[in-house]
Amino acid sequence: MVTQVTVEGRSGEQALQPFDQLPHRAAVRAISLGTLRWYLRLAPAIDSLLAKPDRLLPDVRALLVVGAHQIAYSRNAPQLMVHWAVDATRLLDRGHASGLVNAVLRRFVAERTELLAKTDGKLPQRTAHPAWLVSAIEQAWPHQLEDILAANNEQGPLVLRVDLSRQSREPYLADLSAAGIGGQAVEWLASAVRIDPPIAVRELPGFAEGVVSVQDAGAQLAAELLAAQPGMRVLDACAAPGGKTGHLLERSGSLDLTAVDIAPERLARVQENLLRLGRTARLVAGDVRQPDSFWDGVPYERILVDAPCSSTGVIRRHPDIKLLRRASDISAFAATQLELLSSAFRMLAPLGRLLYSTCSVLPAENEAVVAEFLRSEPGAREVRLPTALAPGAHGRSLGWQLLPGGEAGTDGFYYACLEKTTTGT
Repeated sequence: MVTQVTVEGRSGEQALQPFDQLPHRAAVRAISLGTLRWYLRLAPAIDSLLAKPDRLLPDVRALLVVGAHQIAYSRNAPQLMVHWAVDATRLLDRGHASGLVNAVLRRFVAERTELLAKTDGKLPQRTAHPAWLVSAIEQAWPHQLEDILAANNEQGPLVLRVDLSRQSREPYLADLSAAGIGGQAVEWLASAVRIDPPIAVRELPGFAEGVVSVQDAGAQLAAELLAAQPGMRVLDACAAPGGKTGHLLERSGSLDLTAVDIAPERLARVQENLLRLGRTARLVAGDVRQPDSFWDGVPYERILVDAPCSSTGVIRRHPDIKLLRRASDISAFAATQLELLSSAFRMLAPLGRLLYSTCSVLPAENEAVVAEFLRSEPGAREVRLPTALAPGAHGRSLGWQLLPGGEAGTDGFYYACLEKTTTGT
């Protein structure tokens, strides 16, 4: 799995899918994501023990880094981890490398304090982040840099969204307690419950029936900020996998809601979620940048543009982002985001509201995109959002930002709200 991310460039979730049906899938996920989380700290230490690391087979190198992660970060006996790594060479049909794996990992056990001290001399390696990302975060958030990097290296909590149209939070917390599951209310958001320790969703009371869904509290704010009212015509652009689609319907009841996504296969996820929730929407495979491919010309009163982005606000849930993203990706994302925002705005009714959202912490994808849009669109104006809605929300020149971890304990999200004036297009 690690090789698929580091060599083939696949996402962590894609690489983990074949393991979803295994009895030990939770352990596979924890070890794999933990290794990816600390890869940029551990790989240099392992490479320093190899004469020619670039000539090593990728899966053997990945196995060494996985072994190093288990030695450094698990509570298992280091020598046992070495033994298991050696056994794994045979499972990978790399038995010829068993001696090398044994020797390298035994040296890592003996010398890891000194090896990691050398690695930790620079902030990017110490925090296992690419240097370009550390620099970008430091430029945007100089006073929060260390906190953001630390939050990125924590495992994100399991947070649920209770469908308040079906059950209030307190009775659901009682259901959790009766099932022996620890649940805590997220005090600043009525629909949010934190599960500690995390468990498999199939064990959650009411999950199969659609009473609750997994959704970070920061993401739950989207439906609140869009403020769609019953009966409104609503567009959920870039809708997959459908978490916000479902929440919009739960919060506002009978909406004339169209959910659009460019990838037909991802719309299947939206449909699965809506079936579980017992909700309906019009699902359309299409590109928001080409409205004529799906739009009937009737304006929408509310539009959610949950734009594709660098995902630098959700690294704690997807540590593979640290390995897959490149500095050059940011300008490409920003260009796409501006196109999506501009095109969606053309479908907005006069005095309608558009909510622009990303899970990025980088201004180039957030307030810079909104500012560029406003410069080119005289019929748009910003609607200021109440920062008091979430603890620790950072007001920006346009919109506001939640940082990962932080006072609210959420992932990193950006929100900006726009309105079309009566003189707009």
